[in-house]
Parts: sequence; C-alpha cells; structure tokens
Amino acid sequence: MAGESLPEFNYPKDVLQPLLSASNSSSLQQALEILIKNSRAAVGRAELASKNILPTVLKLVESLHHASSQEYLMQAMKLLRNLCAGEVANQNSFVEHNGIETVLTVLRSAALLSDPDFGIIHLSLQVLANVSLAGSELQEAIWHKLFPNEFFILASIHSLETSDPLCMILYTCCDGKPGLAIELCRDPGLPIVAGIIQTVASVGSRENWFKLLLSRLCLEDIHFPALFFKLCEGNASEDGGNTALGDKVFSSEQAFLLQVISEILNERLNEVRVPNETALCVLGIFKRSVSIVDFGARAKSGLPTGSTSVDVMGYSLIILRDICAQEGLRELKKDSVDVVDLLLSDDLTDVILSLLHDLEPPAIIRKTLKDSENQELNLGSTKLCPYKGFQRDLVAIIGNCAYRRKNVQDEIRQKSGILLLLQQCVTDDDNPYLREWGIWSLRNLLEGNAENQQIVADLQLQGSVDMPELARLGLKVEVDQNTHCAKLVNIPGSYTKPVERVGPLKFMGKMSIREPQLYIQAHHTATFTKSKC
Repeated sequence: MAGESLPEFNYPKDVLQPLLSASNSSSLQQALEILIKNSRAAVGRAELASKNILPTVLKLVESLHHASSQEYLMQAMKLLRNLCAGEVANQNSFVEHNGIETVLTVLRSAALLSDPDFGIIHLSLQVLANVSLAGSELQEAIWHKLFPNEFFILASIHSLETSDPLCMILYTCCDGKPGLAIELCRDPGLPIVAGIIQTVASVGSRENWFKLLLSRLCLEDIHFPALFFKLCEGNASEDGGNTALGDKVFSSEQAFLLQVISEILNERLNEVRVPNETALCVLGIFKRSVSIVDFGARAKSGLPTGSTSVDVMGYSLIILRDICAQEGLRELKKDSVDVVDLLLSDDLTDVILSLLHDLEPPAIIRKTLKDSENQELNLGSTKLCPYKGFQRDLVAIIGNCAYRRKNVQDEIRQKSGILLLLQQCVTDDDNPYLREWGIWSLRNLLEGNAENQQIVADLQLQGSVDMPELARLGLKVEVDQNTHCAKLVNIPGSYTKPVERVGPLKFMGKMSIREPQLYIQAHHTATFTKSKC
C-alpha cells in the first residue's frame, strides 16, 4: 500500500490518539503502516504489548467493520494478526477484550457475501490461527465459537488463502486433545475435513498445516477409515470424463487422500505407528481396487496416472509397503500386536504373490525367452503393470514382510515364491529400482533360513545367459528347456550369506514437514509469508 492514500475516515478520537502516540505519527494511515512494520519483530510486539495497544486495535476493527471501510479494515487486521503472533500478553488481551467474537463477526460478514472477500477471510483466519497457538484455553474458546457451522462454511470456500490457516486452527485445536479430534471425525465434523481435502485437491496448499492435520487424524489416530469413506458420498467424481468401472467406485478425492497419507508416512516412518484399524482398512481398499483395475494396458507413467482406480490401488500399495517397513524398524513392545501379522492373517501374502505371479516378467527376461532358439514364447502371464513401478512395489512388500520373519520366509517358499522373487532381481525400465528391491527381498528370504538357502543352492542350470550386472551378484538368467520359463539362478560356488541390513527399506526421496510457524507480515502484499518469531 506504499505510495497510495487511503480514503478519509471519521474515526473515534479515543481510538485514534493511542495509535498516533504509539507510532509517533499524525494520521491513521501512517500510524497503521508504522505499527504493522514494527510488529513484524518480536521486540516490536513486546513493546506494543507494554503500551496495551491491542484493545485499541480491536475497537478500531469494530468501527471500521461497521463503517464498511475495507481498505482501513485490511490494514487493521494485518496489525492485529502481527500483534497476536507469539506474544502472550497480546494473546491474553485479545481474549479478555472479546477479540474472538470481534474477529468472528468480521469473518462471518466476509464469508457470507455473494462474492466472498477472500482478503478479509484470510486475515481473520490468520489472527485466530496465531491465537490458537497460545494454549488449550484459547483453543477451546475458538473451537466452541466456530465448530461446526463456521468451520463448515470456511471449508466450503475453495481458496488457497482460506484452507491453509483453517488447517492450522483445526490442527492446533485437535493436537493433544482426543476429544476434539473425535468431534471433527464424526458428524457434523466429517464434512469439514472432507471439504478441506476437496479444496486442497483442487487448489493445492502452500504450507504444511494440511499434512500435519491429516497426520494427526489418520496416522496418529484411528480416523482414516471414516474420512476415506466420507469422501465417496455423493458418488465418485467424473474424473475428467473417465467412465471406467473403477473410476465410478472410488472418487478422485479418495485417491488424493491416499497419495497425501503415503507421502506423510514415508517421511515420518520412524515417528508414527499406523493404527491397526487403518492398516487393515488400507489392505481392504487395495483388495477392492485390484478387483476393478484393468490390467490389460501397459503403463505409460508412474503415479499419479490420471485413473482414479489405478491411483487408489497404487497409493494404498505404497502405504502397505511402508507399514510393513515400520514394523521391521522398531522393537515390539510387550503385549503389542504386530500389524504385519494382522495383515498377513488377512491374506496379504496371497494377494501380493498372486498378482506378482500373474504379471508378465521384466523386459530383460521376456527378451531372453524371445531370443531362445527352438522354443515357443510362453510367458504364462495375463496382466500388465497398470503404472510404472507397480511390480517393484509388490516386491517391496514381500521384502519388508520377510525381514527377520521366519514364518513369512517359510510361507513364500511353500507357495513357490522364491523362484518368482529371483526373476525380480533385474533392471526394468517400467519398474525403477526393481533390481534393488528384488535383491533386498531375496536376501530377507534367505537370511537365517536353511531351507530357503538350499532351494537356491540346488537350482539346476540350463541354457543360462550371462549378464555382468547379475554375475556380480552371483546370479544369471536361466531358461528351462522343458517349461520354457525364465528365472534367475545362482552361479555355482558364488553363493554367500546375505549381508545383514539395519532394517527394511523405504522408497528413495521424501517430502518434508517443517515445524509449525506463526503468521506475520513480511511485505506489503496481498499474500503472506511465514517467519519464525
């Protein structure tokens, strides 16, 4: 607003004088600009708190709102937001002088307009977000004023400027308060979270509050199933005109939720333990998606693919992969239930092995079959990878489940899975890191298991094809002249005990959740920048 003059406004004298005095200025416009600048720093906020300036600012906001002076109101709200950023004295004064009701009145007026005033909504939510960090008493006061009606109205506004501070308020209110989290994940609270997910799926998010909120509700608590199925109410989205069966069963918002949860879990693998209810729910979603995905077309891309059903299947598979990695990375507490055992009891191994068996082999093995002389091409497979990396993710789950679990090692052997896993120890353009995951899985299957080691050692070599990258591992491709099947076998005398790993692997590359920060103004712009105070 520098260089521009605000219109004249007849302001109350008892409001004007304290502001002019605190800023050593001669006009309201100049006073607001100086005070906004000073309040960006913690020392400036503390000095203004000592002058008890916040009650005056609240009176100014009330007067400006009644006078419909939007330009001055925007400036006054920026000052109020900055004053409440981490300064306890100002936050307490805000509550003592009925600041929540004052800001809520401004917020309601802006949100209920036929053309909502996003600037005022944004600033009002930032004020409340800063105040919500002041402790449980203020959080509960904000919650009881806004839940559920105002929260629902705000969640229905598809604006990036609204969703970020709204997520901050909801997260800080629910964090450490199971009762409020339960309220938010039951009717009438569920439509609020569903509305936020729909907004972020549509317009994105600029900050981490959205992921922090979902982590709190879905990974640190048991509310994922209720939220996931709430997103399917009213039928699935059209998904860009895709009328395939799978894209009618799931909604694009459900696929987006799974994508975000998979990102959070991969980043916080050592910090959160996925609830058993959530793990079993994700496995159920995966099974359902497998039954409707079309495996007849070769993948053109990795996730997301643009197909709702494929994305639901892919992201639920990735979540299962990291859940299985979690259990191998931690020591189980006494009397605690191993979530992998629960997943295994719900046929996880059968589903994964069945899919892996039905998929066509990696390209390098298909080429070996094709180039073999005097034999028919008989892959015995009917399914193609629906996204690039699908086969790798299946192998990864086997590897993580088999880590130091003899019951899983034995089950894979008994279901003829070792030779199937040997086929996965090759590079494949459609499955990045398949070779690494295949080797990891094979090592976990053989480690400490004499029966599995003997199966590999006893393989009869026929028609082998040498490849340097496999020879370094003591392996090579072999084509069985009778069955026409290709597999990887060990080179005689080269087998050594697998190298012990620290724990299960997770996918390379991860997003980062930063520490929560405050809202203060950094520049005279319509947007805001977060800075530590």
